[in-house]
Amino acid sequence: MRRGATVVAALLLGPLLAGCATRFPRGDYRIEPRYAVDDPQFSRTMGSLLGPPLVPGNRVVTLANGDQIFPAMLGAIRAARRSVNLETYIYSPGRVADEFAAALAERARAGVSVHVLVDWEGALTVDRRSLQSMRDAGVQVEEYNALAWYRLAWWWNPLRVNHRTHRKLLVVDGRIGFTGGVGLADPWLGAAQDPDHWRDNHYRVEGPVVAQMQAAFEDNWLRTRGEVLHGDDYFPRVQAPGSMTAQVFKSSPRGGSESVRLMYLMAIAAARRNIRLASAYFVPDEPSLVAIRDARGRGVEVQIIVPGKHMDLESVRQASRAKWGDLLARGVHIYEYGPTMFHCKYMIVDDAWVSVGSANFDDRSFKRNDEANLNVLDREFAASQIALFERDLSRSTEITLEAWKHRSLWDRLREGSVFLFRSQL
Repeated sequence: MRRGATVVAALLLGPLLAGCATRFPRGDYRIEPRYAVDDPQFSRTMGSLLGPPLVPGNRVVTLANGDQIFPAMLGAIRAARRSVNLETYIYSPGRVADEFAAALAERARAGVSVHVLVDWEGALTVDRRSLQSMRDAGVQVEEYNALAWYRLAWWWNPLRVNHRTHRKLLVVDGRIGFTGGVGLADPWLGAAQDPDHWRDNHYRVEGPVVAQMQAAFEDNWLRTRGEVLHGDDYFPRVQAPGSMTAQVFKSSPRGGSESVRLMYLMAIAAARRNIRLASAYFVPDEPSLVAIRDARGRGVEVQIIVPGKHMDLESVRQASRAKWGDLLARGVHIYEYGPTMFHCKYMIVDDAWVSVGSANFDDRSFKRNDEANLNVLDREFAASQIALFERDLSRSTEITLEAWKHRSLWDRLREGSVFLFRSQL
């Protein structure tokens, strides 16, 4: 879900501010496919390039749609004994926001250290009384990158308003973590049964990798609050509850801004057999297109699921479709999800490597948003994600090259005009 204010402002200011946008060199991002995802060198490289290493001993459980996601998250919060740390982009008025506010406030009153970081833009429509009720109960609540008149930097760098935290992180007692695609808003309720209830995944995590998730939360908490959360309440000694090897990495325009794109490019370059990609916002840049074309040249099967007609931001859909022609011509299979808004973000490479989390496959995630993703190297977990992908595929319609070529003139004009501003979407 994306707020219209930033997009409208970007479309209006885009031509004037194009020179202020981040520039990346061309031609330096064709990564040689030297090793596959199951080669130990791949794990060592990803751990070195993205920051934290891949660590063994984890358990990751998939939660599909709101009926599974929200009860699990709320149950973990209500069972918290020492600390709760929550970071989210969307926090909108309604049943979900009220239930989370009540659960967080109750834990704070019980003496648990509760910290909530919401994105200022993502929470624009929230009832401010909801935030205040949490503060009154002892919850420490901060709003990320809030627009304020006294911050003169806004006047000198208007694109700063486009820097949002898109991370979705919940860490309880330093032992249980949640991440994925959902925001705290009512469209995510239900089981994706109709256009009013969105399709999305979230993930419950236990094991050593939760400490990396905690560190990702603290990245923005420290920047916003100026407070270091440390000690056993946040980084306890944990057992190894599972056998999965995993990593949580973060990216931000402030530092590591290439991490999300680099992860995608490295994983695509390592593919030998298949790539399955599900993305709510799929607007590939040129290095990404080159990587996908190179994969197809190696004989890698590529399947991509994107939203269909039930799209919360039609401009992104148009910008995406503008670049499908070459991909379709090279044998990439692109599908539009039919029943409702498709908000999932997950990638599976060669039935072994899986990346899930907040990052989309677009310029906003690559360059402008703060993101956090969970990477898992485990064939059993990958098999469970393939089953989800196949189910999503069964509810989607494949877009053929012939159909793409015969889209209407009006669609072509809209795609062309929107694609000019794709880096701001």
